Amino acid sequence: MISIIITTYKESETLPKAIRAILNQNIKQEYELLVVGPDKKTQEVVREFSKYPQIKYLKDKGHGKPSALNLAFKKAKGKILVLTDGDVFIGENVLKRLIEPFQNDKIGAVSGNPVSLNSKNHILGYWSHFLTNAAHQWRLKGGDFPCSGYLYGFRDIIKEIPENVLAEDGIITQMIRDKDYQIAYAPEAKVYVKYPNNFKDWLKQKVRSTGGYSQKSQITNHKSQTNSKSKIQIIKTKKTRSFFQEIKDGLILFFTYPKTFKEFFYTILLYKARVLLWLIIFWKIKIRKKSFASIWQRVESTK
Repeated sequence: MISIIITTYKESETLPKAIRAILNQNIKQEYELLVVGPDKKTQEVVREFSKYPQIKYLKDKGHGKPSALNLAFKKAKGKILVLTDGDVFIGENVLKRLIEPFQNDKIGAVSGNPVSLNSKNHILGYWSHFLTNAAHQWRLKGGDFPCSGYLYGFRDIIKEIPENVLAEDGIITQMIRDKDYQIAYAPEAKVYVKYPNNFKDWLKQKVRSTGGYSQKSQITNHKSQTNSKSKIQIIKTKKTRSFFQEIKDGLILFFTYPKTFKEFFYTILLYKARVLLWLIIFWKIKIRKKSFASIWQRVESTK
C-alpha cells in the first residue's frame, strides 16, 4: 500500500485541487490519502470527498508541520509514504514516476520536481524560476541534495522526526541517508507551486526553508524509538546549504540562465537578496537563537 500525506492549514481554496490531482492519478497500487490539518475548513473540504473511502482526515494539534507529520506517520499503513502540501498540485502520472525508482531496493527516498506557476515577467516570479531551475540542476547531478518538501516519497522507515526543525524535508532526507539508503530524483514527477509575489513573503519563506538547512543539529524532547521514556535526542545532519556553497554553485547559472538584459538585472538583484537572506538567517538563528515558532510564519501570497 501507498500512503499519500497532505499537510495543510487554512488552505481551503487550494486543497480541493490538490486532492483532485491525486484522485486523477493512474495508481495501480492500493493507496490511502491522509489529509492532516488542525482547522475546521480542512475537515469540511475532506468531507466533500466523503464518497472516496481512501481519503481520511487527521486532526493535528496545530503545532507545526513536523508535528502533523508525526501524527500521519503513526496512522499511515503504506510501505511507501508520499508527502505533499495542500497549496500545490501534482501533474499527470506523477505518482507513477515518483514510485518507480523504489523498485531498486537501495533507494530510500525519491524527490519530485517543483515547477513555478509564477510569471517570469515579474521579478519575484523570475526568481522562483531561477531557483527551481538551480535546484533541478543540482538534483540532476546527484550527490547530497535534499528531497523537495513540495513532493517526495520514502520508504516506511522513519517513524518520528524532531518537532522543532525548520526544514523537515532536509532532516528526513538525511535520516534516510543515515540508514544507508540512496536518494533518487524523478524529474518528470512535477509538482506545480505558487511562490510568493511580494518581497516580505519571499523573505519569510526563504528564512524558514533556507534557515532550516543551516542548522547543524536538531535537538528535541521526544520519545525514543527504543525507549518509552522521554529524553533529549540529537540528530546530526550534514550541512547541504551554505552561503559560500550557493555562490560557488550559482556562478554558472548567473551567466547562463538569464536570456535578456531585464533577466540579467533581476539575477543581480536576486544575488543581493540572497546575501540579505543569509545575514538575516545568521542573525536570527546563530546570534539571537530564535525559536521554531517565531521563524515559522505563514506565507499568505502563496495560497
